Amino acid sequence: MLARITKPAKTAMQSGRANTRDWTLEFAPAGRTELDPLMGWTSSGDTPQQVRLTFATKEEAMAYCKRHRLDYEIHEPKERAVRPKSYASNFRWDRVS
Repeated sequence: MLARITKPAKTAMQSGRANTRDWTLEFAPAGRTELDPLMGWTSSGDTPQQVRLTFATKEEAMAYCKRHRLDYEIHEPKERAVRPKSYASNFRWDRVS
């Protein structure tokens, strides 16, 4: 069973970054999903795919995988580029428009 350790990105619907501090551990899908002929729902017998664990640090998630003998891969988050801006720079005399 393969586990993915990621740090979730900010969603487009939120302006803050409150839910992006923790690291999550999710299991990769092991089986196929089937389509229910009567209702049209998607079903699967793969229960670990529904589990999502959160950890405060990446090292805690890695220790959990080692303790439970799980194979894991780490997806590092892309660091955002913070460009300092100020309202006063809109009125600078040497500003290039």
